[in-house]
Amino acid sequence: MSVVLTRGTEVHYRTEGKGPHLLLVHGSTADSASNFSALAPLLTDHHTLITPDYAGSGDSPLPEGGELTLDLLVEQIAATARATTDQPVDLAGSSLGAVIAAATAAAHPHLVRRLILIGGWARNDDPRQQAFFTLWRRLADLDPASYEEFITLFAHSPAHLAAQSTDQLADMYAASQPTEGARRQIDLDLTVDIRARLSKITAETLVVGATLDHVVPVHHARELHASIPHSHYAELDCGHNTLHERPKELADLINQFLT
Repeated sequence: MSVVLTRGTEVHYRTEGKGPHLLLVHGSTADSASNFSALAPLLTDHHTLITPDYAGSGDSPLPEGGELTLDLLVEQIAATARATTDQPVDLAGSSLGAVIAAATAAAHPHLVRRLILIGGWARNDDPRQQAFFTLWRRLADLDPASYEEFITLFAHSPAHLAAQSTDQLADMYAASQPTEGARRQIDLDLTVDIRARLSKITAETLVVGATLDHVVPVHHARELHASIPHSHYAELDCGHNTLHERPKELADLINQFLT
């Protein structure tokens, strides 16, 4: 585990593998170890993976005052990229990580060679999306057990959940605990809007949507694709947690796009 400092905050990150540098940005309420546990082993033969935990996840603390901003997280990802190589990196993010990755590519085009956005969004101001994130956030304060069950049931497709044993499902619930970092990250989920930044992305981009996504419905991924100049688009038949439901198919898409 390595550490980089930026804007007075610590960012803890790991590197593993061999080949060109690929920086992976995890989603909200998760960390790199849990988010990329199924995907990372499928990538390390071809890429040197950089997996930071941004503020509020893993060992990376929240900033003083606790409030998270998109610009802070962008600078944390940019600082991690600079700390690991003097060459542009390939950058991939999932869920809120996709939003952060897109904003990083817009703010620091010289740092990003190619960009991959998985289950991301440009805005979430429609009533359904606001209702979903608001309920998720409220459960974090009022009922941690229901919070864990709620996001687990929505983040995976019905078929994927039905294939789990009772014990496996209980483990999935337990992995979704409402920490203070998770609360602050959901607060950011509720307000983040990157529509004005997308036209500034110059890196060749692949957007990946999930047809059964009930956390960030697939029309958000399609909107991202339509808003990013010269981007490519692919869809996988799964829920929001593409990283665990379709790791092999996703790794194939990533490897093909980057090579």
